[in-house]
Amino acid sequence: MHKDYGRFCWYELMTPDVPAAERFYASVVGWSTRDSGMEGMNYTLAYAGESQVAGMMEVPAEAGGMPAMWMGYIFTDDIEKTVKDIAAYGGAIHRQPEDIPGVGRFAVVADPHGAVFCLFNTEDDAPDQPGMMKPGHIGWNELMAGDLDGAWDFYAKTFGWTKDRAMDMSEGGMGIYQTFSVRGGDAVGGMMTKPADLPAPPFWGYYFVVEGLDAAGRRVTDGGGRILMEPMEVPGGAWIINCLDPQGAHFSLVAMTR
Repeated sequence: MHKDYGRFCWYELMTPDVPAAERFYASVVGWSTRDSGMEGMNYTLAYAGESQVAGMMEVPAEAGGMPAMWMGYIFTDDIEKTVKDIAAYGGAIHRQPEDIPGVGRFAVVADPHGAVFCLFNTEDDAPDQPGMMKPGHIGWNELMAGDLDGAWDFYAKTFGWTKDRAMDMSEGGMGIYQTFSVRGGDAVGGMMTKPADLPAPPFWGYYFVVEGLDAAGRRVTDGGGRILMEPMEVPGGAWIINCLDPQGAHFSLVAMTR
């Protein structure tokens, strides 16, 4: 198995208004943006300093009616085999593998409960991801699962993820929160059964690292976004909020200080 297999390696915003999203995330997270220069398509790259961290593009016409959303890409060195595994383990294939000229190959898939993510394959190693709490980067990958046990079995079999800490949040009515790592490295994300009162279908969410959570939260609301929860302290001393951007895409912020 390739050393990068199963790692989150890229993040992409599908939105009806790319210029508005560029302005919003530049303010909230501190990204700079520039056109990718890819022939035949408008694709915006977001940078933290000199590092590429994410892409932005308009919701494709063929995906009419799709809401604005962030997508995570998981690296595979054999995309055809991974797609077959996903189907065999009960997942869905929304878009078969196809080429991104000069970049690599991708596919759009979902786990057995419908949480959508993408696969990415390139002849090179996966793009480097920095330490978990570097401002401007993505610090955590979180699945609100249709069913924690079923989802865990699917991702462990497909990508070889290993369990890290399990936190019992039953007192708050939220059950077990299972963190995971990719082949024994540091934890890179967590998953839990989606709370019954959360109206969305199962989904992956992504945490963008900022300095000072309260100030970043004010930038969210000043920029026309919404904060969906009070700031919450999580194990390890970090603080988080869940948000919607002005076009309705769900995202989260994490900081080591309020």
